[in-house]
Amino acid sequence: MKALVLEDYNNLVYKDVANPEISSEEVLIKVMACGICGSDIHGLDGSTGRRIPPLIMGHEASGIIARVGSDVRDWKAGDRVTFDSTVYPLNDWFTLKGKYNLSDNREVFGVSPGTYRRNGAFAEYVAVPRHILYHIPEKVTFEQAAMVEAAAVALHAVNLSGIRTGDSCTVLGAGTIGTFLIKLLRISGAGQIIAVDNDKTSRERALNAGADSALAAEKDNLIERISEVTSSRGADISFEAVGRNETFNLAVDSVRKGGKVVLIGNISALVDFPLQKAVTHELSILGSCAICGEYEAILQLIDRGRLKIDDQIYATAPLSEGAEWFRKLYMMDSNPGKVILIP
Repeated sequence: MKALVLEDYNNLVYKDVANPEISSEEVLIKVMACGICGSDIHGLDGSTGRRIPPLIMGHEASGIIARVGSDVRDWKAGDRVTFDSTVYPLNDWFTLKGKYNLSDNREVFGVSPGTYRRNGAFAEYVAVPRHILYHIPEKVTFEQAAMVEAAAVALHAVNLSGIRTGDSCTVLGAGTIGTFLIKLLRISGAGQIIAVDNDKTSRERALNAGADSALAAEKDNLIERISEVTSSRGADISFEAVGRNETFNLAVDSVRKGGKVVLIGNISALVDFPLQKAVTHELSILGSCAICGEYEAILQLIDRGRLKIDDQIYATAPLSEGAEWFRKLYMMDSNPGKVILIP
């Protein structure tokens, strides 16, 4: 089969590789669409340490089942499917407690951090365990289904926040995840939604997604503006979707006393933590890791027309042009939207 292989850092090669083998509990999927995630872009140059070459990246995918393992009974060749980005064991303690995203033995498609290597979906075929598959509804396209992973990450954070009708929210970072956060917060009954991003295009995208205001942290007297629209208290909940020191501290500064800060981005391994403020303001700091069962809800929202997807797709392109698209995205100062590769 053909695949886009990270042969070395900053060196993606479209080449022939062996077809994946499947176990008795797996299915072989013919990939129809796979999105380029921001984490793949960061993995390109080795800056994250989670994509050690050689590796086939890609974890936002959809396709058609080509073949099923000998013990697979509930899926068949021809089924249209998408799948969780996380592979987890069913007998893990965290899985049994309903927290498979925290499994000690979880693996992520298209990731090789040194302790494991699991090839992803920038390829014609990928092997997937049957228990992480989801049917794609008839009205949902393969390209839309390839966006479900990112939307599910956002929904997990929204659900974790415990948002109540009318809660005011700030969203730090209006990239793909941040934009989905805004859309899902609006669906969930949020009051004021304030997006924060220094990129003009991202701010415009945030407003189109349903944000009440979109501010540039570097220019707009951010905390003062947030105070103005939240009765001088600050937001009830802030969502940090970048993962850098500056945006983390802005997320903390933007919430009221007793508020919540939900952390999704994790580009930086360490940030400066404002301990005294967290204690004296009695803040709740919540980490939100990946996905834990939100795929089906997102697919239903797309199928019913409640969650719009197409406006976040910037381009679709053949997998053979993947290396060039990675180069373009790597060199861009802003996030134009999702690029989806078609094998």
